[in-house]
Amino acid sequence: MYALWGSDLGGSLAAADVRAALTDAGADRVQLNIAGVPEVAGAMALSTFVPPIDAIVSAWSDSRPEPIAEVLAGLTDRVVGWEVTERRPLPPPETWDGSRADALANVAFLRRPDTLDRAEWLHRWLEDHTPIAIATQATFGYLQNIVERPVTPDLEHVDAIVEELFPPAAVGDIHAFYGSGGDDAELSRRMTALLDSVVRIGAHENIDVVPTLRYLYGSPSSGIWL
Repeated sequence: MYALWGSDLGGSLAAADVRAALTDAGADRVQLNIAGVPEVAGAMALSTFVPPIDAIVSAWSDSRPEPIAEVLAGLTDRVVGWEVTERRPLPPPETWDGSRADALANVAFLRRPDTLDRAEWLHRWLEDHTPIAIATQATFGYLQNIVERPVTPDLEHVDAIVEELFPPAAVGDIHAFYGSGGDDAELSRRMTALLDSVVRIGAHENIDVVPTLRYLYGSPSSGIWL
């Protein structure tokens, strides 16, 4: 997975010649998450990166990641990438023809707090937090990526990358975001339960949350999902 900075990345990354170059570089399939577009304006965003991330590219490949990073570097101001292990506790409906997903796709970059060792942090996040996050929000897709190692010379410390898919109305409607059906008491209950769990994994600070639009190119049959 690669975090990108640059202008007009939604247009340049979706271009047929760029996708062909990514295929030639070893990408079997590609996901684009584009930030800073009008459709997600008003959605909650958090950033420790300065400036905030403009796009995220996910590439599934059996090849070395460096050629893919080189293609992306030619289109952007900055590229930072990581090799990840993917988990799909709540798989969303997906169409791999390049059409835009009918969703607000929030991508969060998590960093493990120093007070927790890796094994305990992963347990709290993967086993304890995941069902709470799914139960307290209106997500119809919840995808987790455990960072294994950096794959670009430009380094940023990130321990995990999460993608959550919400209905489009969640951009500007907090009840639509939490799935509370307009009930303020239920909204409060869900928000409190989620925040308590978020604090347990240290994700209440030192986090990036990037609201995006989501596009998929390729075939899911080329990869193995857990």
